[in-house]
Amino acid sequence: MNRSEGSVGSTQVPPRAVVSPDAATEPESVAQLLRKAARSHPDAGMRYLPDDPMGESAFQSYPFLLAAAERLAAGLARRGLTPGDPVGLLLDRPRDVIPAFWGCVLGGFVPCPLPPLPDDADRAREHLVHLGELLDGPLLLTAESVVGAAPRGARVRMVPIGQLHAEAEIEPGPARDAAAPAAGAPDAPVAPDGLALLVLTSGSTGRPKAVRLTHANLLASMAAKAERQRLTSADRTLNWIAFDHVAALLEAHLLPLAVGAEQFHVSSARVLGDPMEFLRLISRHRVTMTFTPNFLLGLLNAADAPTAGAPETDAPTAVAPTAGAAGAHAASRGAAGQARGGTETGAYDPGGERLDLRSLRHIVSGGEANVRATGEAFLVRYAPYGLRGDALWPAFGMTETCAGSVYSRGFPQVDAGREFASLGRPVRGLRIRVADARGRVCPAGEVGELQLRGPMITDGYHRDPAATARAHTPDGWFRSGDLGRIDGLGDGAPSLLVGGEAGAGHLVLVGRAKDSVIVNGVNYFSPDIEAAVERLDGVSPGHVAAFPTRQPGHDTEQLVVALRPEPAAASGAALHRLLTTVRATVVAHWGFRPAHVLPLPASAFPRTSLGKTLRQRMRERLEAGAYDAVIAEVAAESERHLGGHVAPEGATERALADIYAELFEREPAGVSATASFFDLGGTSLDILRLRRLVATRLAVADLPVITVLTAPTVRQLAARLDAGPPGAGPAAYDPVVPLQTGGDKTPLFCVHPGVGEVLVFVNLARYFAGDRPFFALRARGFNAGERPFGSFAEMVETYVRAIRARQPRGPYAIAGYSYGGAVAFEIAKRLEALGERVGFVGSLNLPPHIKYRMDELDFVETATNLALFLDLVDRRRARELPAELRALPADERLARLLDLAPPRRLRDLDLDLPKFTAWARLASGLTALGREYQPSGTVRSMTVFYAVPLRGTKEDWLARELRRWDEHTRSQNRYIEVPGEHYTMLGPRHVATFQAILRRELDHALGEGSP
Repeated sequence: MNRSEGSVGSTQVPPRAVVSPDAATEPESVAQLLRKAARSHPDAGMRYLPDDPMGESAFQSYPFLLAAAERLAAGLARRGLTPGDPVGLLLDRPRDVIPAFWGCVLGGFVPCPLPPLPDDADRAREHLVHLGELLDGPLLLTAESVVGAAPRGARVRMVPIGQLHAEAEIEPGPARDAAAPAAGAPDAPVAPDGLALLVLTSGSTGRPKAVRLTHANLLASMAAKAERQRLTSADRTLNWIAFDHVAALLEAHLLPLAVGAEQFHVSSARVLGDPMEFLRLISRHRVTMTFTPNFLLGLLNAADAPTAGAPETDAPTAVAPTAGAAGAHAASRGAAGQARGGTETGAYDPGGERLDLRSLRHIVSGGEANVRATGEAFLVRYAPYGLRGDALWPAFGMTETCAGSVYSRGFPQVDAGREFASLGRPVRGLRIRVADARGRVCPAGEVGELQLRGPMITDGYHRDPAATARAHTPDGWFRSGDLGRIDGLGDGAPSLLVGGEAGAGHLVLVGRAKDSVIVNGVNYFSPDIEAAVERLDGVSPGHVAAFPTRQPGHDTEQLVVALRPEPAAASGAALHRLLTTVRATVVAHWGFRPAHVLPLPASAFPRTSLGKTLRQRMRERLEAGAYDAVIAEVAAESERHLGGHVAPEGATERALADIYAELFEREPAGVSATASFFDLGGTSLDILRLRRLVATRLAVADLPVITVLTAPTVRQLAARLDAGPPGAGPAAYDPVVPLQTGGDKTPLFCVHPGVGEVLVFVNLARYFAGDRPFFALRARGFNAGERPFGSFAEMVETYVRAIRARQPRGPYAIAGYSYGGAVAFEIAKRLEALGERVGFVGSLNLPPHIKYRMDELDFVETATNLALFLDLVDRRRARELPAELRALPADERLARLLDLAPPRRLRDLDLDLPKFTAWARLASGLTALGREYQPSGTVRSMTVFYAVPLRGTKEDWLARELRRWDEHTRSQNRYIEVPGEHYTMLGPRHVATFQAILRRELDHALGEGSP
């Protein structure tokens, strides 16, 4: 039933009999849960909601899911799998993950949901190698765009899910859904203690472990959850969490399926892009139960206030006829109001949609600590829209406990005066205790390690007996690694709670023994962060600590990085650069910014007798104010480098200042109108966030990236926005994009690669803060009305004029990445011919002779290279695609490329077919200019940075191609080896190392040592 999302209303969903979870024989395997749901609840199932609220949803009933899963199981068996084999689910979309999960279960295979591969190609390959070892050569079901990402030697076999769908014809849709019969294939025989599911430890960025969950674990957990949450087939659940998180698969899918409830699934991007969408979906689809971490509640509290009015008690407000999905939404809301006795709430969200939250019985909130004030504010704020005062259930669960296993149904009354919500009592069958370091049960109210025991607890970690042994006490209790206490039992009572028993006592968590930081519900492991920071120039080895803190008023933990600077980086501009480098490195690797980066002396790192840093003690010192003076000094140093404060003027400037403050976690009053987005620490990831916030707060859709690059201050960007729709009118072309303007050294001008765009330099430029200005040169033809360059010579002459307009006299520093290396050489030649001194000419992995390579690149090759450059396809797939694309009609080739791209990446880049087509044509035009290029003449000298080439060995690349630059220089060249490959040398994994090498070479060539 492929129909608009909003068409799911009370008048269109037939009534279903309410069946309690224990109305039939209890299943003996997970597969029987699905068979029972298909038999007992044939009208229920999953509705997959689109990323675009006006798009089409797809419904998949439980009988259709069963039929689809049986066909998938057969397809997997045809590929040589036998019962017990692990299958990695490297899939983004719920409509792909859920059938694939059940196909594995029915076939007796062991599914393992996987997080998306890191954007950085090197880290992605490392992760795949680890998966191959951990899962012992698994088959990975994935999108076609990812097939081929595994490096040689990785023991994984990738199969595109679309291939299995095509074989079985199982895409959710109206005709098949209505009539698809269950094939009736027998389930693979399993024992209750047989392995049913593997789940990677949450959020691990290094070498995750795989938690083993058996059929008995999952069945016991589902029964206990359903009892505690009182779920029945009349319920409707909503999930927006990605399926590599255990809560999405178990709490938000397996649990409602076990009772025959109807499920709604939506991407996390839709909710995080507009948090109010979470409440709209609850209202629109009459959701009764959902799950969310605490941080989303904070975002909802901060959202623009809905327009509230007195509740209406008469007939529902008439809805004017409207067309499309919006009209369907309105009709659905009217029907829902009639079904509830003719009462509508009189409140609208900022998008103009009426909110009615009366259907919502409870929100399970876990994954991170629940701040009591945040939860209370949420309940109070949305009470006028029908939200119950007891709707929020703080909960505790881990992958090792089958997600939620301890629930509090007394919030907020039982938590008066607390900073964090307590977590209530365990579900039936689960016992919890708090023990001291010697394993003795603590008296009630004392802090110790939380330990658990019960039928829903894992028996250990897959192929890791050492980790399994460490995770269990000698008497068989699972060690959570969390610190807690049990309150409310009375003096002298042991800290022990038994699930299913009524009585006093509730769990309170107070900290964590594990070395991790939980940001927005995701674990990030301290050793991974410390290792990345310790590799940076200027950081003293062995003196880095990454630990969490939670500042007053914040809804999630924040990261603190403490480090000891080397003497040369211990003060002034050098220290500012180092702290900027650390922040940029964390953002590039993990996508969030540290709350504090603290330069500390060696004596400030407390250690055990074995030399291990005591991170918890450093956290205690921080929160006791011991580092307040250091924090103030860092803030003062930052302000000195940003310049004086100019108050924003006008509504747009003030709104942008608020956005900048939110992005960079500053006080709005402290953001100057002249503060540059990049000088504040903006990265390429932050550009994407800025565009989303501007669209939401200022109703400016599709803010061009180039507008942010060329107008980065609050005042400049406000002027562009106030002048009208971005990009609507012609603007004078200026190739120079100022990515970093601070510093007194010779500015660096970097020429774009063959795709013409300069985003590749954004993260690199962050490392030059306070050192030297960093300007990028962007090709002509991206903006409306711009004519692309007609010749290589015209391009060079245009860039020379623009450079001299910024810097009238030498010495100059010019560099180019890939294609841009040849352009940089010609720019340097021209400047020398004009009598100027060029102190540095850099080529980033490009030889002087490029014509032969340009001749190889037709439009299809160029478009494929662009897709590779943008991480739309992986390197191996890019080698295979040109032949495949050439077999298609010309007007279908680029569409096929985008079909292969991960939807998440297309959303991040705001890329659609018309935009990609225009970009590919511009890149093809630059390629054509390169075909006419023959190097001639000389410059004084060059510095050539070389990485793994696109083909062949690094040694041959250096000897046969790159050293030909010696033919075009008058003095000796420098050839510098750098880590990574041609397309990854400036990526998140290598940029910190590369910037240090580049900055040293610039200082050497220009005679400008660090201050």
